[in-house]
Amino acid sequence: MTNFDVFNGDADGIISLVQLRLAAPKQAELITGIKRDIALVKQIPIAAINEHSSVTILDISMEKNADALHAVLKTGASVMYSDHHRSGEIPNVVNLNAHIDLDANTCTALIVDNLLAGQFHDWAITAAFGDNLIKVATELCKKQGYSAEQVEQLKELGTLVNYNGYGATTDDLAFHPADLFKQLVQYSSPFDCIKDPSSAFHTLKNAFDSDFNQALSADVLHESELAKAVLLEDAAWSRRISGTYGNHLANESPDTAHIVVTVVDDAHYLISLRAPLNNKTGAGDICATFETGGGRAAAAGINLLPKQDLPKLITAVERYYA
Repeated sequence: MTNFDVFNGDADGIISLVQLRLAAPKQAELITGIKRDIALVKQIPIAAINEHSSVTILDISMEKNADALHAVLKTGASVMYSDHHRSGEIPNVVNLNAHIDLDANTCTALIVDNLLAGQFHDWAITAAFGDNLIKVATELCKKQGYSAEQVEQLKELGTLVNYNGYGATTDDLAFHPADLFKQLVQYSSPFDCIKDPSSAFHTLKNAFDSDFNQALSADVLHESELAKAVLLEDAAWSRRISGTYGNHLANESPDTAHIVVTVVDDAHYLISLRAPLNNKTGAGDICATFETGGGRAAAAGINLLPKQDLPKLITAVERYYA
């Protein structure tokens, strides 16, 4: 196989590829992983590609994959790169077709939606909901004339697909992201997926409901008008729900930054930071000041934060949004 589809394992990455492959089916090896596994471009076997190969890269920071991307481009392979995270310097070469938009109110699936002239617009809206672009997705639904029930259906499916991307390893997930893509791409519309009683939607819904109910009892470590931090235990369920629970808290209190702290081991935490929905700036910059941290303006994380650095993080968040 000399073609590769490389994509983030969250709703935005998966559904971006769903749209592209519904529009243009292609046999390609899938490279993906948990949501936080973003160093995916280096997994492309350089020896297996050449000027006749095609590589599609979706919802992964170009800046974080710069060296690996340069190696791929040197083979002459045709690369299509679409993303909304920090890009760094975009290579100016003929075999790179880059579609990068860093606006805090867009996501990769919406970028792809524009490229496809809205051919699978329902799927793009679903991804926007999954990426917690609630206002954007709701407005798009209004333009489509969807009923309140249809809006909630797309929101729930997007949330569930995004929820599936969180975990320490793919073993924590209900579905490996590659397998979830293969299931979703069978449906030309997300409504068809929801209607199918045997679809992944229903499996994910049952798992999500159980995990979310446990998260509601999370300990509050810090709370002020500016920031709230909650603690989740070291368990598969907490790793699965951490990001989605952070989105839930952000939607509940849109003027407050939210930090979901998950225990990794005796010495480290996993961090999910959500900027206030009414001020979607700074999350990526704050997290990038810590080793293993990064992300975008509205949502970011730190893979391994030493426990003693948690007060430093909370102080940084408070100061930024003061």
